[in-house]
Amino acid sequence: MKKILPDLIAILAFVLLSFAYFFPADIEGRILFQHDTAAGAGAGQDAQEYLERTGERSRWTNSIFSGMPTYQMAPSYDSTKPVQVVEKAYRLFLPSYVMLTFIMMLGFYILMRAFGLSVWLSGLGSIIWGFSSYFFILIAAGHIWKFVTLAYIPPTIAGVVLAYRKKYLLGGILTALFIALQIQSNHIQMSYYFMFVILFFVGAYFEDAYRKKELPHFFKASAILAVAALIGVCANLSNLYHTYEYSKETMRGKSELKREGPAAQQTSSGLDRDYITQWSYGIGETLTFLVPNVKGGASIPIAESETAMKKANPMYGNIYSQLTQYFGDQPMTSGPVYVGAFVLFLFLLGCFIVKGPLKWALIGATVFSILLSWGRNFMGLTDFFIDYIPMYNKFRAVSSILVIAEFTIPLLAIFALKEVLSNPESLKLKENRTPLLVSLALTMGVALILAVMPEIVFSNYIPAQEMAALQQAIPGEQLSPLVANLEEVRKALVTSDAWRSFFVIAVGCAVLALYANRKLKASWVVAAITILCLVDMWSVNKRYLYDEQFVPKSQRVEAFRKTATDEAILQDTDLNYRVFNISGNAFNENNTAYWHKSIGGYHAAKLRRYQEMIDHHISKEMQSVYQAIATAGGKMDSVDASKFRVLNMLNTKYFILPAGQQGQTVPIQNPYAYGNAWFVNKVMYVDNANEEINALDTILPTETAVVDVKFKEQLKGVTEGYKDSLSVIRLTAYEPNHLVYESSSTEAGVAVFSEIFYPGWRVTVDGQPVELARADYILRAMNIPAGKHIIEMSFDPQSLHTTEGIAYAALALLLVGVLVLVWTNRKRKTANEEK
Repeated sequence: MKKILPDLIAILAFVLLSFAYFFPADIEGRILFQHDTAAGAGAGQDAQEYLERTGERSRWTNSIFSGMPTYQMAPSYDSTKPVQVVEKAYRLFLPSYVMLTFIMMLGFYILMRAFGLSVWLSGLGSIIWGFSSYFFILIAAGHIWKFVTLAYIPPTIAGVVLAYRKKYLLGGILTALFIALQIQSNHIQMSYYFMFVILFFVGAYFEDAYRKKELPHFFKASAILAVAALIGVCANLSNLYHTYEYSKETMRGKSELKREGPAAQQTSSGLDRDYITQWSYGIGETLTFLVPNVKGGASIPIAESETAMKKANPMYGNIYSQLTQYFGDQPMTSGPVYVGAFVLFLFLLGCFIVKGPLKWALIGATVFSILLSWGRNFMGLTDFFIDYIPMYNKFRAVSSILVIAEFTIPLLAIFALKEVLSNPESLKLKENRTPLLVSLALTMGVALILAVMPEIVFSNYIPAQEMAALQQAIPGEQLSPLVANLEEVRKALVTSDAWRSFFVIAVGCAVLALYANRKLKASWVVAAITILCLVDMWSVNKRYLYDEQFVPKSQRVEAFRKTATDEAILQDTDLNYRVFNISGNAFNENNTAYWHKSIGGYHAAKLRRYQEMIDHHISKEMQSVYQAIATAGGKMDSVDASKFRVLNMLNTKYFILPAGQQGQTVPIQNPYAYGNAWFVNKVMYVDNANEEINALDTILPTETAVVDVKFKEQLKGVTEGYKDSLSVIRLTAYEPNHLVYESSSTEAGVAVFSEIFYPGWRVTVDGQPVELARADYILRAMNIPAGKHIIEMSFDPQSLHTTEGIAYAALALLLVGVLVLVWTNRKRKTANEEK
């Protein structure tokens, strides 16, 4: 107990800090309910209701985008339950937001201790990592999966460190466990980025082993880590495999459409370059590591900043309520990446005074992440990674790779502080002139320049797009004084924060100077720097995540309150129909999905073909419908249904339109919706995706089905369909993952279903399996024999059961490893006692 008491005190300190940050919201039970949080709740309601009603998980939902898999909405599998038990214990069963900050610090603490650092240096490192601004911005934005994945990465790397420090079994178990936890957290992009960090670490340990002539040890540790990684991956195989298969069909996969114009923007098998690099960090914006407001901060109104408004001309008050503080290269941002001004100073100092290959690995990883975060501002490197590095083109928002720098900077900073504390002479200017002067120049010096003469660094405080908007809205003679005042306002944001960073570094350096001159003990140095960094980073984080953002839990219910429009639509007793809410941004909300099966929705990984239908047809038809209904005074019987054939084939039975006062809506029933399924007279085969999607401009879907020629065999080569007044097909039972139809026809014919085609759906006719074809670019079709038949469609891929079996086997291996570790430790302890 005496041995672990300091560790317990450190862990208790993390708990108290976490509670303190979220006080009093954490004890009052208030929650954050931001856009992404609401979107996730809305999209997942359909699957959640099914789980509560049946006790089973549906891997398909019809609530958004007319239907899509739930692999990236509710990635929970039975095999993950044992790991979730461990996870709950690791989190100490703390309240949600408190838990997040706690596990972020605890994970880094485990890494620090794996390196053999003292409890107090480890605690300091954990605080400066855990309070990096980006993490609190993630919480505020509702990106919880990303946050939790990042929290499990340091302890994963701790396992790597332990293995290379010859604690093979413990290192392997930690690596396997935390790989399993981070993959379960379901943000593959973050795990992917940190694979590069691990490669830098492995390279450093290889160099160290080579120099010490310990290559057998290196290869033994590497082999153990490879097995551990495989176990961690296999424990999540259900999630990984189905995410991989799903990605091929989403916007992350390659489009089959051949485009005209700038084809270079289309990557070989992933997202478009413009989409990947849309959120690229500006080169000058990288100075946010040192000065958080160097580009204004967050995309919130200027009027909300007291500092800015002190320089504002009162006559521009309304304008400053609309213009944002942020003026960087990204379309918008919730806040900057700030690692702490004094932390950055220690990092730069560490680049000189820390020795060994691991230092170079950390420096290399830092530079690597910064260069890639620049995206379109450094396209040579970005193009190389998009074109040649596997999976890189599957991820957007390249600026998020700065999480690597947020990890490596505090890590090297702590190594530097350890070096300083063990060798105070390293702070003597005579002995270490270059390290100290360069570190001071790049931090205090730059901060001072930004505070006194920011125009030397930044000459433009108004982005081109913003200037163009101002030129259109404001007459020329009035524009010049506004622009001049706006520049002064934004300059104030920069200079104020620059002075702040300057004094933070000055205080930190003063503490180190006192230590170098034997005026302060090492323990007091660590305590003083901890307080300094905590106050610095805490105050910056409170700009982006503060108590007023937390609301009573009842507000979540209020967000999905059933409106009179919802009530009216839900009176419809049809088993399955769709609703298109065009009263707002149909493709940026999931409130509609909470109550209905929606044509629109919000999700970062929607099906690629559906997005292409939105781009080519649905968006245009949405405008046509809105205008036609408005012109007809809301009377659908006088509307030309040919203007929205795609929406009709998606069985859009109701439109929601704005009405009366702001926020009020009205439901409009669409009598032209084609229903759940229909027979067609003709099948038109086409040779490629372009012909398929373009054909929808001219064909009538109830008469003709457009089918890619590669599905000809599934339809038995039929070109002439058959239907008459007696040909009927109707839906008789509905579940999101199981549909039952009854068909009756005098001759065999081709039927089209208003359901989204996706590999993995199985269909039977009278219990006998048959194959589905894809028709009309996104729908399902099949050849149905003459007579009366029962048709069943179900979504329960066999791969789910196979991957679950492998996952359980991996978990069993992990348990065996834990038991062997306990047994060997007990055996070692017994042997020591006998001695």
